[in-house]
Amino acid sequence: MSKNATLEYEGKKYEFPVITGTENESAIDIKTLRGVTGGLTTIDPGYKNTGSCESAITFLNGEEGILRYRGYSIEDLAEKASFLETAYLLIFGELPTKEQFEKFHTDIKSHSHVDEDIKKILDGFPKSAHPMGVLSSLTNALIAFNPSSVNVDSEEEMYNAIVKILGKFPVLTAWAYRKRVGKPLDYGDDSLGYVENFLKMMFKKPNGEYNASSTVVEALDKLLILHADHEQNCSTSTVRIVGSSHAGLFASISAGINALWGPLHGGANQAVIEMLEAIKEDGGDTHKFMEKAKDKEDPFRLMGFGHRVYKNFDPRAKIIKKSADDVLGALGIEDPVLDIAKGLEKEALEDSYFVDRKLYPNVDFYSGIIYRALGIPTEMFTAMFALGRLPGWIAQWREMRLRKEPIGRPRQVYIGENHREFKAVNER
Repeated sequence: MSKNATLEYEGKKYEFPVITGTENESAIDIKTLRGVTGGLTTIDPGYKNTGSCESAITFLNGEEGILRYRGYSIEDLAEKASFLETAYLLIFGELPTKEQFEKFHTDIKSHSHVDEDIKKILDGFPKSAHPMGVLSSLTNALIAFNPSSVNVDSEEEMYNAIVKILGKFPVLTAWAYRKRVGKPLDYGDDSLGYVENFLKMMFKKPNGEYNASSTVVEALDKLLILHADHEQNCSTSTVRIVGSSHAGLFASISAGINALWGPLHGGANQAVIEMLEAIKEDGGDTHKFMEKAKDKEDPFRLMGFGHRVYKNFDPRAKIIKKSADDVLGALGIEDPVLDIAKGLEKEALEDSYFVDRKLYPNVDFYSGIIYRALGIPTEMFTAMFALGRLPGWIAQWREMRLRKEPIGRPRQVYIGENHREFKAVNER
C-alpha cells in the first residue's frame, strides 16, 4: 500500500509520495514541490535531512552502528575479503569469482604505467607542496593523456576507465609522497598484490630492498576496506554532483580529492596526530586534557572521538583497533606520541563522561595511529584516505551515470538586497 505525506500551506493541501528503501528507510519525494506549489522550496543547510539520490551501494545506520557494502557487513569484508575484492564488489555489485578477480587485478596492473610526461608536472611542484594538492592535480592531469570521454553505455569503455584509475592512482599517491620526502620515483612490482605493491612504491629505498611484513599489509588492507565507501558524505556527494554534469571519471575523482582534503572530512586523522603532538609538547598529561575536553568553556577539542553519523559507536573503529594493536606490537615501536594515544584511549573507554555520551575512539583515531606507526608523515594521511575511498567514488560515479541522474542544481532562498537603482560613480 502506497503512503503519502500531506503538506498544508496557505490553506491548500498537497500530497507527496513516501518512498521506502530496502532497509525500511522512508523519504518524502518532493521533486514536484516547486511545480505544484508555485515556487515553494525547502531549506536544509548541509543537506542533513535531504536525500540527493537513491543508491544501492552502501547502507549506513548510525544509531545502531551498522555499515554494509552491497549488503555485506563491514565486519565480514574486513575479516574475509581483500581491498581489491571489496573494490570490485562496490563498483560492480557482486563479489568477484576467482576468474573475474584475476582478470580485474591483471587489467589494473596493465594500466598502472603512468606517462613519463606526468613526471614533468610533478617536477613543477616544490617539495613543500601538500600531497593532496599534488594528488588532485596529477589525477586531473590524467585527462590530458586520456582525452576521449567515456561512453557510459559501453561496458568496455566504462570498465577500461575504471581499471585505468585503479592502476594509476596508487602510483600517483606514492609519487606524491616520494616527492615530499625527496626519494626517486618508484614504479612498483607487478608480481606483488595491490597493497604490497603500493607499500613498496612508497617505502623502497633506491639502494635497498623492501619487504612489508604480513601484519603491516593486513592492517593497511583492512584500513583501505574500512575507508572504501561511506554513503553520501561530502567528497562522495562532490563526485556525484560533478559527474552529473557529465564530467569524466578522472575529473570527478579529482574534485572528490579536493573535498576530502578539508579537516572536517578526510583531514580528521591528521588532526588526531597533531593533537597528540600538542599534548606531548605540553608535558604528556592525558588526564589534564581529558578534563579540558569535558570543560565546555575550554576551547580544546578531543579529536578522533565520537562521530557525526554514528550515535553509538563507529563499527570501523572496533575492527581497526585490533590492527592498530597488532601493528604496534609487531613493529615494536617506541613513540611517546603513540603512548599518549593509548593513554587517551584507556581513559575515554573508562571515564563515565565519555562512555555515557558514547564518545568512543573512531576510525580516524586508530588510522592516525597506524599511519604514524608505519612511518607515514601526517600530511600524507588524507592521501591514504583517498586511496581507500577511490573504489567508493568510482562506484558512486558509475551508478549515477548509469541511472542517468539529472545534473545537480540545488535551490536557494535569496536574502540579499532588493532591486536597487544604479548610480554613476560620481554620485555614490
